[in-house]
Amino acid sequence: MVAQRGRDLLLKVDSTGAGVFVTVAGLRARKLAFSAGTVDVTDADSPGRWRELIEGAGIRRASISGNGLFRDQAADETVRGIFFNGTLRNWQVVIPDFGTVQGAFQLTALDYAGTYDGEVTYDIALESAGALTFTGA
Repeated sequence: MVAQRGRDLLLKVDSTGAGVFVTVAGLRARKLAFSAGTVDVTDADSPGRWRELIEGAGIRRASISGNGLFRDQAADETVRGIFFNGTLRNWQVVIPDFGTVQGAFQLTALDYAGTYDGEVTYDIALESAGALTFTGA
């Protein structure tokens, strides 16, 4: 497998809830992170006083973050509307030559920034809000 271009990692949203996904325009960087909590059941009788965990018992979650610039008014309105309405939407992260992760996420942060001699940029953060699916490429 050859190295993949970072720009090919796509973030898409079902902006209307109708099952049609559109790429979130203007993103320059994107990140998908998975994490799983643990359930510690260590007690005084644990062998050698080593920590013991219950297999598969922790909470799993995924987070998505990205930053870039809005390329058009429609992209800005979509993201801003989802944030201000607190709407859970289905999102996809397309990982080139790997597959697509899809599921409900809540947009938890939307930050705008700009300097006097540059463009307006934005940062977004999303947190999973249910089970995710993975479809291989």
